[in-house]
Amino acid sequence: MRPTISPIQTSASFPSSTTVVIIGGGIVGLTAALTLAERGVPVVVLEKGKIAAEQSSRNLGWVRKTSRLAEDIPLARASDQLWAGMAERVGTDVGYRQAGIMFVARNEMQMGMYENWLKSVDHLPLDSRLLSAREIDQLVPTGQGKWQGGIYTPSDGRAEPTLASSAIAKAAMAKGAIIVEDCAVRTLSLTAGKVSGVVSEKGEIRCDQVLLAGGLWSRRFLGNLGITLPTLPLICSVLRTKPMQGPTDIAVGAPDFSFRKHKDGGFIITQRGALDAPLTLDHLLIGTRYLQQLKGQRDFLRISLLSKYGLNDLGLSRRWSEHNTSPFEKIRIMDPVANQSLNNEALANLKAAWPSFSSAEIANSWAGVIDVTPDSNPVIDTVDSIPGLTLATGFSGHGFGTSPAAGQLAADLVMGHQPIVDPHPYRFNRF
Repeated sequence: MRPTISPIQTSASFPSSTTVVIIGGGIVGLTAALTLAERGVPVVVLEKGKIAAEQSSRNLGWVRKTSRLAEDIPLARASDQLWAGMAERVGTDVGYRQAGIMFVARNEMQMGMYENWLKSVDHLPLDSRLLSAREIDQLVPTGQGKWQGGIYTPSDGRAEPTLASSAIAKAAMAKGAIIVEDCAVRTLSLTAGKVSGVVSEKGEIRCDQVLLAGGLWSRRFLGNLGITLPTLPLICSVLRTKPMQGPTDIAVGAPDFSFRKHKDGGFIITQRGALDAPLTLDHLLIGTRYLQQLKGQRDFLRISLLSKYGLNDLGLSRRWSEHNTSPFEKIRIMDPVANQSLNNEALANLKAAWPSFSSAEIANSWAGVIDVTPDSNPVIDTVDSIPGLTLATGFSGHGFGTSPAAGQLAADLVMGHQPIVDPHPYRFNRF
């Protein structure tokens, strides 16, 4: 059963015009809307289903810099600062806690990856440090894992996906943003090749700028416009325990499990060493772009040929007109079934490493679809071939943690403001 976000009453009005339309009511789109509304820019968010009902509420809630590419760390650091002030900004708790994140290694090869990463970012102002096995036991006591060592970033943290998006949405609406649910955007309106509006299932909205923040649906939306965005799906399964005593407030990632404290006193757990990879038509179309990634991550992927996800994907249209029902109206919320086998693996591996989890009782489990780019960096950029269109998508499982700065960067690009960080790593034409 998918997580339930903090309830919110979205807008009843449907305007005929605005300045900016944001396609997608996930956390990045909502943060962009909040930023624009705070700047006095009229903005409308159109969500095909319910806000944050897909990956924005299904992710692990980690806010981290550890193990990110060096070029991606400025965005993560900017997000740290914005997360720290988010409760005051939106007027309610979003569950942000700067409790630290630790990754542990079982052997020299795994430890070498952390050592190499730390060297690659030694020019950046980070508080990450390597740990010995003894230091791991001190920070996360009562364990029985045989660790080679680890890496720890005290300034990393977490927030609550079921609180954050709805709090941001409420704050955006309080400042003038309009958010409409159950309203899929079918296509763009173009005048002389430039954005002049969007055509939704409820009618057209004229606008000057469009921000596409559609997550896993962005590739299909752009494909209908003749634009190729390389993203492929991965499915992450997650479980949440009932409230229990745990060994630490620090979030911990091991090779085959991860855990972090949940706001209700339980823990969010996943099999960090395995993701479901349902094969789709897109694997045939763009799969060769991922060969380098596949070389290093093949052991992490549980590939399935005739999955329900893949068959459903095959049945969705790739071309349609503004007068036709779009794929986004056929599947309002992508809700894959959790892989209980992977969840059971994660919990068993965790119990072996920290026996205090032996008493854990599962309260809920779910799965979410991650849209992954060939280099695991998102696209946050304007589209040269369609002036007035900006993208903020392809976050590859990192979108929640970097959403405050990512949404602001997208808003900066939409309005032509000085960007919060250098957008070069996220340019669209790198593909």
